Parts: sequence; C-alpha cells; structure tokens
Amino acid sequence: APAKLTGEGIGENAAEEEPRVLEPGAAPFGNFRHYSRFHPPEQRLRLLPPELLRRLFPPERSEARPILGLDVGCNSGDLSVALYKHFLSLHDGENCSDASRELRLLCCDIDPVLVERAKKECPFPDGLNFITLDFMNQRTRKVLLSSFLSQFGRSVFDIGFCMSITMWIHLNHGDHGLWEFLAHLSSLCRYLLVEPQPWKCYRAAARRLRKLGLHDFDHFHSLAIRGDMANQIVQILTQDHGMELVCCFGNTSWDRSLLLFRASDP
Repeated sequence: APAKLTGEGIGENAAEEEPRVLEPGAAPFGNFRHYSRFHPPEQRLRLLPPELLRRLFPPERSEARPILGLDVGCNSGDLSVALYKHFLSLHDGENCSDASRELRLLCCDIDPVLVERAKKECPFPDGLNFITLDFMNQRTRKVLLSSFLSQFGRSVFDIGFCMSITMWIHLNHGDHGLWEFLAHLSSLCRYLLVEPQPWKCYRAAARRLRKLGLHDFDHFHSLAIRGDMANQIVQILTQDHGMELVCCFGNTSWDRSLLLFRASDP
C-alpha cells in the first residue's frame, strides 16, 4: 500500500444566492452556492503538507518554475485561494509579490456566475486565473488550456486538483464520461490530487434531486462503476491511464480520501 503522509490543511468553494440554493440538490452539476459552508477549506488543508509542491518540484529544477496547477471545478474559488496560500505559506492579508513566479493556478468551473464571483474576490489576481469551462467539451477545453500553457512554453500542468468533482462528472456523463474525464486529466498533469466522493454521496444527490421534483440524473441507475469509488478511481487511473498512486493523505471529516497520483514519466 502507498505510504500515508501527514500534513497540514486544504479548502473548498462557495457562491452567493438565496438560501434555498443552499440545498445541494438544486445544483445538478455540483455548482451550488455557499459550498464552503458545507465543506470548509481547512478540513482539507490540515491533511496536506504545506511544503508538498516544493517537495514534488524542488526549486533547483529551474524548468519547474513557475509551478503550473489546474483546478477543475473550482466553484467560486475559496478552495483555489486556500490551496494557493497554503502551498506558498501566505497568511491572511499577505500578498507576496513574488508568489506568481512560484505558482500559477488555472481554475475552471462550468458555472459563469461562480467564476465571476471568484474573479471579483480573488486576492491574488496575478497568481490565479479563473475561467468558465465545461471540461467535458473537448474542443473548448483544448483551446483554453493550451492557450494558458503556451504562455509558459509548456504542454502539461505540473499538478491538477480534482476536489469532489468526480461524482458530478459520473452522474452527468455516465461510466464512459468518468473514464474519459480521468483520461484527460492524467494526460494533462504530471501529478494529480483527487478527492473522490463515496457512493453514499451519489445516493444522497439523487435523493435530493427527486425531493425537489427535478429530473433524475440520466445515468444514475445505469452506472456499472459503483461501490468503493476511491478504489474504482485508483484502478482507472493506475490500470487504464498509467498513473501511480503516490500516497493517501488521509480522510476529511466528511469521509473523503485525498489521493495523490503521479504520471509514469512525470
């Protein structure tokens, strides 16, 4: 089994709307408002070593500067900003002028309202770029991601963050959609940090949708990939897409694993 590392915290995201939108079932793509009230960034940050990126990409490797990160499903940016501050050891109110030379994050979400809020509230506009993107739209994805990478003369990201996104891809795009999503991510990133939702979250999401009288998820009843979703995703990334499971940082208080993968030739 991979080594279990200990560390310090991570975070998540939010947005603004009326209280009724706090009901997660009202957002079938996971793009609900005030998300960080449900899963605060600190719960993840406490598991992640602040020096993680410096360990993976030592400063003496000049070609690794700046570290380029991709945050898929960033919501309104709370987690993105928390990750940025955590890995650069920045404190509240501190804006290090050199930070963007160390780490640049491209953060994308399917919801333009959440992305606009993220842009407006981001305290590090030089270090974090927020864009509206349906990651499953292959043509748009290629154009926008390539445009960002080409600014740095790069073809892949150093690290990708996929935090509680896999379930929404799976429910909306089926087994093949999940497989393709992980294939795209593994081809785009040298390292990948994934927080899969467990199967009980799938059942809860479907139940909430029905409770609100909304149309059920198209693929929920036909999914063959089910059960231990963390293990299922480990199998897909390692056996099908050639990544290696480096470690599990442990579980959040809402029982989701933080899994770090490495491309076979990072």
